[in-house]
Amino acid sequence: MAVEGHVLLTPSTTARLPSDWTWNRLDAVCAGVFDCPHSTPVLAEHGPYLARSQDVRSGVFRVDEAAHVSEDTYRNRIARAEPRHGDLLYSREGTYFGIAAEVPPRARVCLGQRMVLLRPEPSRVDFRFLRYWLNSPVMARHTQGYRDGSVAERLNLPTIRGLPVALPPLSQQSAIAHILGTLDDKIELNRRMNETLEAIALALFRSWFVDFDPVRAKAEGRDPDLPKPLAELFPDAFEDSVLGEIPKGWRCAALPEVVEVNPVRALPKGQLAPYLDMANMPTQGHTPGATIDRPYASGMRFMNRDTLVARITPCLENGKMAYVDFLQDGEVGWGSTEFIVLRPKGPLPTEFAYCLARSDQFRDFAIQSMTGSSGRQRVPAESLSHYFLAAPAKAVAERFGTLIRPLFARAREATDESRTLAALRDTLLPKLISGGLTVKNADRIVSRAIV
Repeated sequence: MAVEGHVLLTPSTTARLPSDWTWNRLDAVCAGVFDCPHSTPVLAEHGPYLARSQDVRSGVFRVDEAAHVSEDTYRNRIARAEPRHGDLLYSREGTYFGIAAEVPPRARVCLGQRMVLLRPEPSRVDFRFLRYWLNSPVMARHTQGYRDGSVAERLNLPTIRGLPVALPPLSQQSAIAHILGTLDDKIELNRRMNETLEAIALALFRSWFVDFDPVRAKAEGRDPDLPKPLAELFPDAFEDSVLGEIPKGWRCAALPEVVEVNPVRALPKGQLAPYLDMANMPTQGHTPGATIDRPYASGMRFMNRDTLVARITPCLENGKMAYVDFLQDGEVGWGSTEFIVLRPKGPLPTEFAYCLARSDQFRDFAIQSMTGSSGRQRVPAESLSHYFLAAPAKAVAERFGTLIRPLFARAREATDESRTLAALRDTLLPKLISGGLTVKNADRIVSRAIV
């Protein structure tokens, strides 16, 4: 790296700074750069959080997705430095190297392997600004120069300590961090709202179609705690079936009787169509990551209102599944051959298949149905003919659809909004951190975007 006036020259980028900005080494604006212990941590069911590279891949460390370690392991792994709010978790190796995330407030966190702890010096740098800088396109291009195509792509400690950091005055750092943080806060609010919406839908599914709560309450002479017109849709007794007791008047059905498995979808070979990669399948929530247009070659085809379920290990165990609501009407998308496509038959609403796939009963059955060699096991689609469920009466099925369809639609709207805000953030980010856009103008743009 060389500096000529205000021009930074690196192997991959040239950037010009405003006169009041300065170039610095990372270790010059940090009170410490701490490497992780190099022993393999033993995970625990509960306890302090373990920060691993895959946990910071989005630039945010989410405690709800992180693994845990025991108290003894935690104490051993914080011997060099105990992560605290205001520190940054930095991934130094592997698929997600070169990404920074903040240590959440009040969270007890220790470093996993391939992680580094950065302790920004508050008098020099706003830790939130530093996170945005390290995750910026200019730094992504810079760290790309350290990729050598090997499995063990990494940034060593001397390289990390010497990473270039462009800093405006501290007050401007805080203002930039606030603007970008406003967008991130709205995106995170949408994410939490979507979690709540899905939790409501899945709880209703379980209550009606797994635990049979309204029927059980009526059979026992209790109030089902539902509006009277809705309560009247449910029977007040059970009858025997191969599944055990099911609501009277409902029927025990093999899955293919009520849900199409891998329905036929027409898509000519070579036609450009939305492609969904397994990596973009969500483990939580019904909305997958972005699709890309790719000529159809070979894979599972799907349309709006289909449910996609990963059938291969470990994707199935990790809960990779999605509800398709991101295509144009009549459009056919495609993806991995390791997807199973589900589409309920009437009167079941299409969202029913997604709720079913998220249930413990369905996932346990699918996992137990896996065949193949170790590490490459998958669920044969034909095995689903041995999965039985209680098919509800028409009125109950239709009412369920009426109740949960708005939940899915609202989640879709929030996801679309978040993607728009993320695109805006990613557009503003390089302009703000290079001085190409004033804080005042950026604040005006963000205010119009968030209503």
